[in-house]
Amino acid sequence: MQQAFGLAEHAMSQQEVPVGAVVVLEDKVIGKGWNQPIANNDPSAHAEIMALRNAAKTIGNYRLLDATLYVTLEPCLMCVGAILHSRIKRLVFGAYDSKTGAAGTVFDVLTDTRHNHTVEVQGGVLEKQNAELLQTFFRQRR
Repeated sequence: MQQAFGLAEHAMSQQEVPVGAVVVLEDKVIGKGWNQPIANNDPSAHAEIMALRNAAKTIGNYRLLDATLYVTLEPCLMCVGAILHSRIKRLVFGAYDSKTGAAGTVFDVLTDTRHNHTVEVQGGVLEKQNAELLQTFFRQRR
């Protein structure tokens, strides 16, 4: 989660919403990402999507079986869709998102047994640190 936090700080330095993500497989980082929708003019360039794309390229497979995704903010609906399709085994996130969180806060998509794949979810890891970074960013923007 510390590496994801560092990527969130990098996103903030680029004037992007400070969210960072890291994909880990067999104790090795195989993918990294940070929010880049402004820089890339791409509404899908969320940290999670960027990390998943990077990880898939690293291993040469879009299925990220047995991998864990660490992200500083609870993923949105778009990102949990990508998480499901990538077959990530486990999601660990920092701050809860009371407006668009789709990993249990507003929506609970990842553990819904109607999908052919479910994801283990753990939230609140370094929650205070991650939430404070987001709050600082939005305070500065106002």
